[in-house]
Amino acid sequence: MSVPAILFEDGEALVIDKPAGLPLDAPRTGGPSLNDQLEYLRLNFQRDPAPVHRLDRDTSGCLLLARNPKALKRFAAAFEARTVEKVYLGIVDGVIAQDAGTIELALSKVSTMKDGWRMIPARKGKPAITHWCKLAEHEGRTLVEFRPETGRTHQIRVHAASGLGAALLGDPVYGDGNNAARTMLHAAALTVPRDGKPPIVAQAPFPEDFAALGFAAPDAAQQNDDG
Repeated sequence: MSVPAILFEDGEALVIDKPAGLPLDAPRTGGPSLNDQLEYLRLNFQRDPAPVHRLDRDTSGCLLLARNPKALKRFAAAFEARTVEKVYLGIVDGVIAQDAGTIELALSKVSTMKDGWRMIPARKGKPAITHWCKLAEHEGRTLVEFRPETGRTHQIRVHAASGLGAALLGDPVYGDGNNAARTMLHAAALTVPRDGKPPIVAQAPFPEDFAALGFAAPDAAQQNDDG
């Protein structure tokens, strides 16, 4: 698998465009992972950079890496404090009636011998909030912008399926897994505020497999609009 493109770089941070299909950790069954790329991503620094947050294997786009332990701690605290702005694009398998909204569904992890683990909406789960707006429709599918306020595991995937009533196209856990080679979710943009320094700002290119389904990249004005 090719080396991820670098979207942002300075002395304490890297943002890479993680390819769809590349897991962060080495799979138990073997195969490539981001771990294999970390030595290259040192880029002449002494340490391997460390992922600050997680993206699912299928999810493409902006992934923040810290170049030293102090930066890792600060960036992780920013995610925890919800000061990081994250913009995702997803193609859902259905037409959404509303134009925009906010999904508030608390999430909890469940596990069974038959199906393994998954996240489910649960009143006693951890709070999860996602703001969303509809960008385009094509052939019974909808391109949606998601702005998660919290960062729960599988949050957008569950909120699409249970909050919008239309799972992400290709999602094998919360949808039917059909009609796409992967779960169609892309981390399109990331902004991380920093004390005394300009923020980390990165945007990932619109995925080719999204375009192949008949959707076009949102313009910059749409990407940066808070509504």
